[in-house]
Order: sequence, then structure tokens, then C-alpha cells
Amino acid sequence: MPVLKASLKLMMILLPPIHLYRKKEEDKFSEWKAIYETIGYKIHAMSLQTGDGVEELKQFLKDKTTLLSGHSGVGKSTFINSIFPDFDLKTQEVSGWSGKGLHTTTFAEMFDLPFGGKIIDTPGVREFGLFGFTKQELSHYFPEMKELINDCQFNNCLHINEPGCAVKTAVENEKLALERYISYCNILDTIDEKQY
Repeated sequence: MPVLKASLKLMMILLPPIHLYRKKEEDKFSEWKAIYETIGYKIHAMSLQTGDGVEELKQFLKDKTTLLSGHSGVGKSTFINSIFPDFDLKTQEVSGWSGKGLHTTTFAEMFDLPFGGKIIDTPGVREFGLFGFTKQELSHYFPEMKELINDCQFNNCLHINEPGCAVKTAVENEKLALERYISYCNILDTIDEKQY
């Protein structure tokens, strides 16, 4: 799933094209939209094939510098070509052998948008990893958790098994999405503090 980042303060998540949605996908989209828009992210549904949502996305991009990021083969360059055909960026099909995306874009390139603003096409990402911060800092990168951490009993709370944890209480009371908490726990497990 490609991710659009705009003006450093906004982030937009693009999901599979809406013309492919069945009831199950529509329900998942509604769930994600509710979770992420509540914490300040913009969720945008569109289909390049039908044109649904394209004009709204152009308005979102207008007069901003936007970085397009995502795994190889998810369609970042195809997306740019579809809404800005004059750019004519090189694209490839997903590998029939591995089912994975192929690296087509080999360096980041910025383009001026005809209606104002810029868009940056980046090489695909094969793997995503985090570095440069401690386990104690991770909750600061989850906006909905950052609002709660001062209410935890301990100032070094990792929000796992500490008593008096405001984050766990919010999850239990369904005020913080369980899916986001699980993501937090999974990321927490990958942080290797030995590198410091």
C-alpha cells in the first residue's frame, strides 16, 4: 500500500482501488478510516480505473510538497503516471515468478505538479525498519498514546505489563484501537537497544 506524506504534518494512506472492494474490504476500509482519522491522518479512497476520488486527491496535493513512499511494485510510479500522464515514468509489472514488486524507480525524483506543488517519486522499499530511538521513546510516535503517557503511574512505562498504565487502560476501555496497540507491541519487540 503506497503512503503519501505531505507537508511533513499530514500523512495520507492509500489503500487498494475502491472499484475492487467487496463488502469485506468496504468494512475494513471504514474501520481503518475511523482509527486513523481519529488520530489525525487523512484516509483517501480512490480508483484510477474509474476516476473515483482522483479530483479530491489532486486537491489534497495542490500547493504541497508530497513524498510518495511504499513497497516495490505497489504502483507509486503508475499512480503518478495515471493522474499526471505527462510525467511518463517508467513502470514494470509485478514479477510473475515471485509475486513481488520489481525495483523500477532507482532514485528519488521530484516533479512540479501542473496545478501547483511538487510530488517526489521514491524507489520501492523491500523492508521497513526503525532505528535511532529507544523503547521508551516509541510511544511518543503514536499520537494517541503520546496524549496518555503522562497519565501512566511510571514515567518509564513501556505499556506492556506495568501497573497503572493509562495506555493499557485506554485499550481495555476501547478508547485506543487494539490494532494500533498490537502494532506498537510488534514494533517494540523489534527495537534492539544494544545498538546504542
